[in-house]
Amino acid sequence: MSQHHDSRNLFLSGPVGRLEAILWTPGSRTPPAIAAVVCHPHPLFGGTMHNKVVFQVAKSIDALGAPVLRFNFRGAGLSEGVHDRGVGERDDVRTALQFLIGEFPGVPLLVAGFSFGSIAGLRVGCQASEVTQLIALGLPINNSDISFLFECPKPKLFVHGGNDEHGDVRKIKELVPSLPGENRLVIVEGVDHFFAGKLSEVDQAITTWLTKQVPSLKK
Repeated sequence: MSQHHDSRNLFLSGPVGRLEAILWTPGSRTPPAIAAVVCHPHPLFGGTMHNKVVFQVAKSIDALGAPVLRFNFRGAGLSEGVHDRGVGERDDVRTALQFLIGEFPGVPLLVAGFSFGSIAGLRVGCQASEVTQLIALGLPINNSDISFLFECPKPKLFVHGGNDEHGDVRKIKELVPSLPGENRLVIVEGVDHFFAGKLSEVDQAITTWLTKQVPSLKK
C-alpha cells in the first residue's frame, strides 16, 4: 500500500443525514487518472467500510496512486438514517460520487463494491455518466435482481470465490460472458464469499485489470 497518501475522516451530507467516510488521497499534486468509491457489504450482517475485503480493495486502488473513498451506508457505523433494503442506499452511493466529483472535477470515476455493496454500486455506477469502470466482488447473484446489468456496457471486473454461498459460481460463469461490453471474471478458488486467506489474489485481480483499463496508473 502507498505510504504517501493523506487519510481524511469526514462526513458526507447524505439524503437522510450525514454519512461517515474515509478518503485516501495520493500525496502527489498531479490530477489522478481515476478516483474510486468502494461500497461495503450488508450492514444488517455487520458490514461496514472497515470490512476486510473492502479495505483490501481500497488498498489495491490506493497503491496505484488513485484517490479512494469508503463510506458507511445509512444506519451503519456513525452514518445517520436506517437501512433501506438497498433502495435508499443507491442515493448514498450517489452522494459519495458527487463528493468525488467535487473533489476531483473532470476525473473519471470507478465504483467498486463487495456483496450487498456490489449491487448498490453497480446499479448507480451503470447509470452515472462520470463512472467509467466497475468492480463487483462476491456478487450475490443467488438472491438479487441483476437484470440491469444487461443494459450496462461499461467495462466490469467480477471477482468471485469458487465456493461463494451467496453467488453460485456456475451462475456467475454464465452471467459474465453474456453481458454487454468488456467484462472480466476472476474466480478465486478454494474460498467462500469472504475470500478468507486469499485477499492477495483479490489484490492481484484488481491491480492487473485496472492497470490495463487505465494504463497511466502506476504499477
